[in-house]
Amino acid sequence: MRGKKTARRAKHSEDSDMAAFTPILYFHITVFLILVEIGHASEEDVQVMEITAPGDFIIGGLMPFHEDVDKREHSFKPHRQECIRFEERGLAKSLTMINAIEVMNRSPMLTAVNVTLGYKILDSCSDVNTALRATELVIHEDRHDTDNVSSAFIQPVMAVVGATFSEISIAIARLLTLKMIPQISYSSSAVILSDKSRFPAFMRTIPNDFYQTAAMTTLFNINNWNWVGIVLTDGDYGRSASEQFSIQALGKGICVAFSLIIPQSVIGEYTHYAIEIAAAVILNNTKVQVIVSFARSTHIKCLFEELKNQVLRRGLNRESMRRVWVASDSWSSSPSVTRNVSLRDIGHIVGFTHKHGDSTSYKQYLSKLQKAGHEYAKNNPFLQKFFMLLSAAGHRDTEVVSEAVKILRNQIGVDTILSIEMAISAIAQAVASICKSKDCKGPDTVQPWELLDALWMEEFQLNGETYNFDQLGDINLGYDLTMWWSDGNKVHVDDIVAEYHPQTDSFTYTSNSFTQQFIDLKHIISKCTNSCVPGEFKKTAEGQHICCYECINCTENYYSNMTDMDQCLSCDTSKEWSAVGSSNCTRKVLLFFSWDDSFAIALLCFSALGILLVVLVSALFLHQRDTPVVKAAGGPLSQVILFSLVASYISAILFVGEPNKLQCKARQVVFGISFTLCVSCILVKTLQILLAFQFNPAVQQVLRKVFQPYVIVSLCVSLQICLCISWLVLRSPYAHFIMQPTTLLEECHEGSYLAFAVMLGYIALLAFVCFICAYKGRKLPQNYNESKFITFSMLLYLIAWTLFVPVYVTTSGVYLPAVEMGIILMSNYGILCCHFFPKCYVILFKKEQNTRSAFRKNLYEYSSKTSISASESESPVMDKQSTNLSFISVSSLSVYAVSPDKAEEGKKCCDMTSCTSLCRDSMRRRSRRSSI
Repeated sequence: MRGKKTARRAKHSEDSDMAAFTPILYFHITVFLILVEIGHASEEDVQVMEITAPGDFIIGGLMPFHEDVDKREHSFKPHRQECIRFEERGLAKSLTMINAIEVMNRSPMLTAVNVTLGYKILDSCSDVNTALRATELVIHEDRHDTDNVSSAFIQPVMAVVGATFSEISIAIARLLTLKMIPQISYSSSAVILSDKSRFPAFMRTIPNDFYQTAAMTTLFNINNWNWVGIVLTDGDYGRSASEQFSIQALGKGICVAFSLIIPQSVIGEYTHYAIEIAAAVILNNTKVQVIVSFARSTHIKCLFEELKNQVLRRGLNRESMRRVWVASDSWSSSPSVTRNVSLRDIGHIVGFTHKHGDSTSYKQYLSKLQKAGHEYAKNNPFLQKFFMLLSAAGHRDTEVVSEAVKILRNQIGVDTILSIEMAISAIAQAVASICKSKDCKGPDTVQPWELLDALWMEEFQLNGETYNFDQLGDINLGYDLTMWWSDGNKVHVDDIVAEYHPQTDSFTYTSNSFTQQFIDLKHIISKCTNSCVPGEFKKTAEGQHICCYECINCTENYYSNMTDMDQCLSCDTSKEWSAVGSSNCTRKVLLFFSWDDSFAIALLCFSALGILLVVLVSALFLHQRDTPVVKAAGGPLSQVILFSLVASYISAILFVGEPNKLQCKARQVVFGISFTLCVSCILVKTLQILLAFQFNPAVQQVLRKVFQPYVIVSLCVSLQICLCISWLVLRSPYAHFIMQPTTLLEECHEGSYLAFAVMLGYIALLAFVCFICAYKGRKLPQNYNESKFITFSMLLYLIAWTLFVPVYVTTSGVYLPAVEMGIILMSNYGILCCHFFPKCYVILFKKEQNTRSAFRKNLYEYSSKTSISASESESPVMDKQSTNLSFISVSSLSVYAVSPDKAEEGKKCCDMTSCTSLCRDSMRRRSRRSSI
């Protein structure tokens, strides 16, 4: 091997006169011989550079000491490609692994079982093929090499730590699975590696990318970033992480504006072209202010430089390249990406890193390395090469080591240190567990699969904390979020501003001076379209991203109360409403014919006045009940009419106020029955007038036997009562709501409008009969004749209710009850004014007309006119008509139609209805004499 030959040449130099030279000269000669050896070696005898140390258990290591391989040489012959672009981070990782192994070897855990750990660390060159060659050398090492006596070259590799990149880990995992050699990666996070059916020997000390992308989408969702870009390095890691992120982002309403893929190769024309295109896309998408990157640090470094160059070439403001860069764990701890650009030009960098650990041990190890100087690099060809590169860069020989240590301190994150130390600690714990029960010193005493089994079963401790692998072979401790900042000379990448907890998918902020700056990032707007404000909803055009939309106002009775709502919410139109573009629903105003309405107050006042007048009239009629006027008005029937009017006025009051079930049922029924009673009594009065003056004696005799006023009233009212009961039983009125655009009208529904019409029609029929009968008796004596007043009141009623029907049918609204209430009051006042006010006037102001003598005189004059008319007629029928009109009886009042001087004689036998037959005979005789 190349490293072995280098060691032999160094030994021969020490035996010669080179021992007199200084260590610095020795270093230069060693480096020179390494370069000569590399330059002249052929494929058959060339050996890869490696770092080795003996032990009872050998741990293999694959570290990216170089960024790439030279792929410019094309050949079908198998050949090892040259590794290019030395990577200090890979060297730092190898030193971390070496330090962790040395610490474990000194621990009581291994000293108690008397075993040590050795190592064999090779260069993967960040290339899959090179890594596979190195892995093959690790697992197929010739155990009988006679040129080497150290046990480190005889003992087989029992476990492998690495690789760094997921695509390399996937490749070598398939190879290591053949012998079930445990593989523990400290940074390969591809989700596919958690599939134990394909990678049963693979384990890692970090979570897989599913949790990292979940944390990223949660962060974007918290900050309302829904229009983002992705930059990734082509390969299993980049594509897997990008796919996971896109799926999870879509579930949270986050859209990927672009996904830029950069080839794995660091050099090459196509890689440079891809970086140019990526920079142009980023600059052209000004709305994308947040970019998440799953790329390698070398690619990000080149991308930053290209962005700066294009900004300068275009003459743009440097602000145009500023973005929020969300760094994945692949480069979140790599400050070297800002080597040729400033952090101010780039913008803000938020890094997702694995959980940080204690770097004290590693720093102490570097301090020992600095003290040892070049001597320490004897068995580490990669460290020797690093020293050489620093010398070539112009550093003096005395400064090389100190400069190397300074660089190595900053080339590895504390998260990577913890991950590597956990891997070594887990292996050491598994070895100790196995060797407690068996002797591990002999060859083939322990097989790799036994170590793998112990790794799955055993917990291990590190720095006082206990860890174990889960069922997927992962250790999921969550993530730390770091905020990059610069002090002008150095970029700091390890300041934790938040911690992500995968169990709850949430963040907790730390007490850091940059935490507030991190929180303020939410003010950065990264949206395809400005947010739709409350009152609007998003409308996405077909074929477009869901994050690119048009804001449309919510229609009537719909609202949105949050930003960027996908659809408007519906108001409960039975109670609420909203205008166009509303952010909330407005409760509908409940409308009804309320007590405090001015119109209602006026109608209520008329109702109260009507009740008061009825009560006063009733009291007056009771007081004057024996007077001719009161008896002529109907006597007891007048009190029934007044009582019905009071009930009718009360029914009108029921049309005011918020409707309820009882009120709706009572108002129409009370009015219908009360007004039917009123009209029935008026009908009886009308029939009495006609009975007294309009029928011939023979017919009159029969009708007087049939005519029973109270029976007629009872029958008429009973029929209406039956109609109302049927109405209430079958389809009763009820309170209901009429939904209007902005109001809620509460009113009484009549239940059955047919029943309502029949009730009113029945009253109208009685009123019409009253009107016809009263019209026929309009020429009766003035003091006795109520027909004119009845005619007028019934005509007023019929006209009012005829007008009510079309208004009621075609009108709706809060004042519809007022219409019916007004019609009822009009009808009541019509009867009160026409029937009772004239009689009250006579009783109060024309007392001289309220006497028996005045009534007899009026009847005598009417009888005389009738007799003269009869005498002028030659028809025998006129005799019957004259005798027909010779008697007057109105509500129990009967008097003789004689001359005043004969009145006393008639009075003796014809006072009231007590001598009805005698009076009738006397009247007939006088009538005949008058005719003769």
